[in-house]
Amino acid sequence: MREAMDPWTFVVASYAIGVGATLGMVVWSLISMRRAESRRDRARKP
Repeated sequence: MREAMDPWTFVVASYAIGVGATLGMVVWSLISMRRAESRRDRARKP
């Protein structure tokens, strides 16, 4: 029986959280950029 905890569970979980958060931020910024471009285009129309 092993008494020590396996650190790989936490390493994999932290990478999953980090990659997931990064992808979430990328999607959020792309959506925000498209909205801002749309507002800019509407403001430029006479």
